[in-house]
Amino acid sequence: MKKSNSSARDVRSRPALSRRAVLGGLTVAAPLAGAGLLNLASAAPAVAADDAYPSNTALYADPAVTEGVDYARRYRRHALDDQDLATGGGFTRSVILAPHGGGIEVGTSELCLAVAGYHPDGLAPTPPEGPRHDFWMFEGLRSSDNGALHVTATHCDDTVARSLAAASFNALALHGCTAAQTGLGSGVAAVLVGGRDASLKKALLRNFAAAGITAADAADKPDLAGVSPDNIANRTLRGEGAQLEITTELRAAMFEVNTRAGRKKSTTPLFWDFTAATRAALATIEATQPVL
Repeated sequence: MKKSNSSARDVRSRPALSRRAVLGGLTVAAPLAGAGLLNLASAAPAVAADDAYPSNTALYADPAVTEGVDYARRYRRHALDDQDLATGGGFTRSVILAPHGGGIEVGTSELCLAVAGYHPDGLAPTPPEGPRHDFWMFEGLRSSDNGALHVTATHCDDTVARSLAAASFNALALHGCTAAQTGLGSGVAAVLVGGRDASLKKALLRNFAAAGITAADAADKPDLAGVSPDNIANRTLRGEGAQLEITTELRAAMFEVNTRAGRKKSTTPLFWDFTAATRAALATIEATQPVL
């Protein structure tokens, strides 16, 4: 999976955000996403070397592909409602993204749902006590040639994806890669951790190691590093997020039946270990992010 390269900007300060700022972010998120679409249209960004489409909106406009047949979009934005004059209500701080779900980068749809707090088979709250995170995914539905639907993460201009990211403290994107791309050896079952959020990356790497999952920092792998400000994972309220590049071998080991119909019903203990480690890392970061 190819992504644009840029030098990382190390953002370490984490001031508490005011509730006014959070609500303002939610209010402007959709208009900002719309503005982003206009900017992308006028700037005509270069297409990644192996991408057929320069953006999601270009794909959606192609009469040769049909939503519900070739591709699908799924998302959930949790209700935000605070009518208490004395105290503040809850706020969903994180969004989980799978820009290349379904048959494009197999297994990332199921992981997206699980990390968000929903069982991929039926969406039952899992674990029941929460927490839940917002989520968005773009999925290839074809029986073959789903790779033609790939839009690189820096060119993701889906309105809902942009809106959810812009209104969130944190974004975590799930991607698939090959073992060869990681440089860790042939056939390795591993995850590379990238993005601009150094603290979230550190928490993820620590938790994966504790769970016995091979993980490495993606910083020295430019195609997988995910440090461009244009990457959908970094389009948050704080201008930073994280992404996980999961090898084919690791994703395959998470399911007993690795088919579109079978994956959601055949998750292995490794799938849930990976999910738990990821959710715990998000919880660690969210604990440092009060909404005042």
